This record gives sequence, structure tokens and C-alpha cells, in this order.
Amino acid sequence: MKSKFIGILMNFWISFSLALYFHMGEREEKCIIEDLPSDTLVVGNYKVQRWDMHKHDFLESAPGLGMFVTVTTPAGEVLLSKLYGPQGTFSFTSYLSGEHIICFQSNSTRFAVIAGSKLEREEKFRKTSEETNSNILWWAIVQTLILISVGIWQIKSLRDFFISKKLV
Repeated sequence: MKSKFIGILMNFWISFSLALYFHMGEREEKCIIEDLPSDTLVVGNYKVQRWDMHKHDFLESAPGLGMFVTVTTPAGEVLLSKLYGPQGTFSFTSYLSGEHIICFQSNSTRFAVIAGSKLEREEKFRKTSEETNSNILWWAIVQTLILISVGIWQIKSLRDFFISKKLV
């Protein structure tokens, strides 16, 4: 079964709830920068799922598939660096206030060779947006050329008219 993507749903319970949902490729690292006050407990719930290209749906994770979580303090010190299973909870307490970097990476290498053959949703959206912007640019260039051509034709027609009426 060709699985290409991993979906992650995480909840961070700081002083309020912040939910994130994003897609990752095999062995791809995604990082979140979160400004935290000191002495704050952060709890993250996550679930790793594989994307099935044939069913166009997420499947439960295969055994051995997990998530590697790394948390770095504003001072650059690694606060948490641990491998977790396909679904679970991680937690840490910030002892410094400031921007903490929370990074996630799949531990799977089984599909790394074929992972690049299919785009993730955000890449597909970006590609669609770039194609649309390119089409809009070309349409604007065509409109400009038509406008210039019509303007030149009008000037030539008016000049010929004035010459024929002997006004010039």
C-alpha cells in the first residue's frame, strides 16, 4: 500500500487551547515557534496517520511509525528531545519566557524513496496558486498588447483620416 503523507493533529494547552493541523512528508521536519511565559506547562496531543492515495483518506498508522519531538528554549537549549509512538501526548514546562521552538519529525523511512512522487496538500495548493497567478500575468500581458495594438491602429487611422481631409 503506497502511503505518502502523515497527518498530525495537535492540541497545545497553555493558558488557552490552540489546535494545529498540518501535513508532513516522510522524514520531513515541521517547527512551530510559540511565545511562552515562564513556568508554563505545555501539553501536546498528536496523532500520526498515513495518507492512502487510492482511497483518498487517512489510514491508521502502521506499527513502528512515530513522531520525534524536539523543544528548544529561547536560549537555544534543548528542553525535550524524544521519540513517541503514532499517537500520544507530550509535555514540557517552560522555565524561560520567550519564543520556544517545537519541532516534529516522522521517524519512518520505509516510504522515503516514494515520498516525493506525490505532493502534499499545501504544496498542491501552492502549485495551483502559482499556476493561477501565471495565467493572470499572461492575460494581463495579452490585454496590454491588445490595448497598444488598438491604440496604434487608432493613431494610424486618425492620421490617415486627417491627411485625406487635408487637415494636416
